[in-house]
Amino acid sequence: MRINFYLAAAAATFAVATPALAQQVTATGNPVAKGVVVLPLTLSKTADLDFGTVIASPTVAGSVTISPDDGSRAVTGGVVGVPAQPGGRALFQGAGTADQQVLLTLQAPATLSNGSTTINVVSMVFDTGAVSVPDALGNQTTTRTIDGTGAFQVGVGGTFAIKANQANGLYSAPFIVTADYQ
Repeated sequence: MRINFYLAAAAATFAVATPALAQQVTATGNPVAKGVVVLPLTLSKTADLDFGTVIASPTVAGSVTISPDDGSRAVTGGVVGVPAQPGGRALFQGAGTADQQVLLTLQAPATLSNGSTTINVVSMVFDTGAVSVPDALGNQTTTRTIDGTGAFQVGVGGTFAIKANQANGLYSAPFIVTADYQ
């Protein structure tokens, strides 16, 4: 009886250790590997955002707005625009692969400064070539489709708060515009 038990245990060991043969099949439908290679994006500033020359009221605050669409200037409150120095929108020219979507992001400064004196930036926005929305960080974003020649452009405008009796001088601050394929 002992010999039968050993033989049964040995037979079970060989049965478990024998590898199973898998069935091999080939996919139908002619699968294809593919991808798209695009040109590197370029983005160049061709004009700065400039609210021009304005005169601040000694008693009434106001604002200066530059249209992102056409660069026109509007003033409110006690602010008077100097006609010979109207300013204009920032303009950026970009290039890449035709018909591709590009996500543009605008990181605006909170203030423009002249030494320790500042002007608050109320808003800075892209032109209306596409809907501009804030991202999670509060930056403005918009999309553009690169045209058939491989080019795109975007304008940037903004509104700036001028205090009553704002100190004279040149106020400035850098801002960032980035472009990424979508």
